[in-house]
Amino acid sequence: MTGWVQNAAAGIEYLERPGTGPLLVLLHGIGSQAASFTPLLPYLAADARVIAWNAPGYAGSAPFDDDWPEASDYAAALLGLVEALDLGPFTLVGHSLGTLMGAAFAARNRDRVERLVLASPALGHGVPRGGGLSAAAQARIDDLQDLGPVDFAAARSARLVHAPEAHADVVALVREGMSKVSLPGYAQAARMLASGRLLDDAERLAVPTDVIVGAEDVVTPPDGARRALAAVPARHRGQLTILPDTGHAIYQQAPAGFAAALETQTETAG
Repeated sequence: MTGWVQNAAAGIEYLERPGTGPLLVLLHGIGSQAASFTPLLPYLAADARVIAWNAPGYAGSAPFDDDWPEASDYAAALLGLVEALDLGPFTLVGHSLGTLMGAAFAARNRDRVERLVLASPALGHGVPRGGGLSAAAQARIDDLQDLGPVDFAAARSARLVHAPEAHADVVALVREGMSKVSLPGYAQAARMLASGRLLDDAERLAVPTDVIVGAEDVVTPPDGARRALAAVPARHRGQLTILPDTGHAIYQQAPAGFAAALETQTETAG
């Protein structure tokens, strides 16, 4: 975890790279953790202050009491962390499931977010909270429980990487992070994904919003990214960046391109 300082506040464990420059807050996806952003650090502005949380139920962050939280609950947990750290306005970057959290937060706390970046956006399945999970969603939970985290990660990690046979190092990074997921946090996140409605929150955004996706992402394909950006009100709608030869684990497979997209979008906004 070179460059990171580990800490905790408001029941949330987070990693921070101290800096005096622009502030970035990073939200990981369902099969990941804060440390997954480590490959991105060398490509970000050297003076940037970077905070990556472990979402509720991940690593040292306390899970929710409710078995079926919604995106708004994660947004409330993030607000607790932001207030505990007394953070000023920041760029909020969510990846995959983290985009549901990020959009929910930005829609409710527009004064705290300078810019929102939705990376590999998960649109959510839109089922009623407490309703039945799809077979695929239930399989996520069952597989983790039955296989254990190490075998669970081995079975699922390659799908997140484009051309995994040629990028064994990236697959290993993804597998390492996924092998650390646990219950009940992962199950809570899977249920949130099931009831999530990213497009609903995107329609309510009042902050500059960009979208980044991998051209070869088979988990959250580019068509979904286009839908996410199109849902943002036109006056706040930024750029769609599609990174070539890149899968779902976008900032691990293409950290330089991902950081360049963040920088370009920020410069355009300015």
